[in-house]
Amino acid sequence: MRFFTTAALLTLGLGATFPAIAQIVPIHSLSRPSSTAIAGTVGSVVGNNFILSDGTSQIIVNAGPRWHKKLTIAPGEQVTVVGEYDNDELKAHCITRASGEVVTIGNGLSRAPWGSGASYLR
Repeated sequence: MRFFTTAALLTLGLGATFPAIAQIVPIHSLSRPSSTAIAGTVGSVVGNNFILSDGTSQIIVNAGPRWHKKLTIAPGEQVTVVGEYDNDELKAHCITRASGEVVTIGNGLSRAPWGSGASYLR
C-alpha cells in the first residue's frame, strides 16, 4: 500500500514539493529516529557526505554512494536537506539548493535503489 501511495504522490508531482512542505528545525534539536528538514551552509565535502551547519550546531549529511548519484555540493553552498536523523547523521532523501533545484536521493523517500531492498534509512 505504501508503494502505491508513494507512486501516486510522485505521479501527481507532489514528491518534488516535499522539501517545501517539511518544517525546518535547528540541528541541535534533532531526535532519533526522526524524518525532518534542516537548512544551513555546507562545510567540508567528502564524496557524497558533507558537514552542514545552521549556526546552532553541525551534522554529517549522508547522501548515498557516489556510484549511484555523484553530487556536486560545494563548501559554502546554502541547502535544505530532508532526511532521517539516525546515528548522529542525517540520511538525505532530497536536497534543495538555494536556486530551488531539488536533488532527489534514492526515491526521495526512504528506500535506496542499491542493496537488497533494505531501507536506506535504517
